[in-house]
Amino acid sequence: MVKFSIPAVAVAIGAGVSSTYAFAPVANTGARSVASSAPLFMSSVAAPEQSPLAPLTVWGDRIPDIIESQNELKSRKMDFAPTIKSSDLGLASDDKEGQLAYVREHAMEIKQQMVDNGAVIFREFDLMKEQEGFVKFYEAIGMKTCLDPLHSVSARPTVDGDKNSPVYEAVNKESRKNFFIGMHNEFVGTRAPRAAAFVCFKAAEEGGEFLIADGRQIFRDLKTDLVERLYNRNIRYSVMELPFFGWVDNFPEFVRPTAMGALKGLVSAAINAKVDFSVDMQWGEAGYDNTKMLQARAPSQPPILVHPVTGEPHWFCNVHSHSSKLRKDRESIYGAERFEDGASQINKSDMYYGDDGAISDEDLEHMDEVTMKNVQFVKMTEGDVVLLDNYKCMHGRNVFDGTRKHGVAWFEGWTGEEEMKAKAQQSKQAAMA
Repeated sequence: MVKFSIPAVAVAIGAGVSSTYAFAPVANTGARSVASSAPLFMSSVAAPEQSPLAPLTVWGDRIPDIIESQNELKSRKMDFAPTIKSSDLGLASDDKEGQLAYVREHAMEIKQQMVDNGAVIFREFDLMKEQEGFVKFYEAIGMKTCLDPLHSVSARPTVDGDKNSPVYEAVNKESRKNFFIGMHNEFVGTRAPRAAAFVCFKAAEEGGEFLIADGRQIFRDLKTDLVERLYNRNIRYSVMELPFFGWVDNFPEFVRPTAMGALKGLVSAAINAKVDFSVDMQWGEAGYDNTKMLQARAPSQPPILVHPVTGEPHWFCNVHSHSSKLRKDRESIYGAERFEDGASQINKSDMYYGDDGAISDEDLEHMDEVTMKNVQFVKMTEGDVVLLDNYKCMHGRNVFDGTRKHGVAWFEGWTGEEEMKAKAQQSKQAAMA
């Protein structure tokens, strides 16, 4: 989910149309492009000491027959998220050197498991109980870090407080403990990390499980007619609400349309100059008093992608975390969302069809049911790590009580990725021969 900070929004609006942009990424020839024709603005360039920006999302080619693709997946057996335990390797939990040697020696095998199975769970590894060991772990595997995808719109805190640290907090705030984080792939606008490693430095006293789900299985289990509608119409998210415009109603009626048009244009230009993707501002009403607000909607995009390495189709749609209806339904179980501060008021999201049509409650409830049927609740303890493919594996977080300290590192890719792609392409060609 996109998170905008109050300072970022204030700076963007304050800058207005005087803000400048550097360049607009161009889609690869032959690949599916869902971005608006408007330029995609870059807000900053990574400093030399920083990791690179999260890579551009690989949307891939359009799937010619989405129903045939779903039927093929239904006939396949799919393994998901195998577990590697230190004790199963003949290593003591405190044998950090032995654990590091193992991941280094089996790095390519581990990465292949991640790609093939969506995720790999590591348990009983004291090596990763501290940040230094966690970094050694993913470096030994050959993972290449990138900046948090939220980098252009909001600063996610890091575990050690160093702004250049590659290990970020994984939503541990006490104020968000009763907020069930719905299943999602990590991406913001045009950017999505290829992979991630989530680590537990301290488990919550109660709850706080890390949630994972196989995007292939979700795509497989959805109703065929819904898959067809969603894929043919695309989807789009509202990523931000600015509930600050009630005063517009105080204008004389004949002035109001002109004022609203000018405000929409100003805010749209300002926000687009701040973030690295194009947003469309739309007027709406919010709150019990129907206060005028501006809602930012991201470009239309497909809900199902072809995996950039294996070529498998999989669900790549954050409806479970972004739908306002599904979040509202969860309030009856976990309590109301605590939209108390200004940033929380801004960071409200929803999902629509790509043509801005509303998705029915029945279809939203079906997507929720299928998603939760495929969710695994992973109760992590100190040192446990979930290494996941951010395209194939969705993630979320259960509510919790107590103190929780989990971290995450994002990856632009890994050593050996191109070799994996070539191998997968050769296997596909051999199967077709």
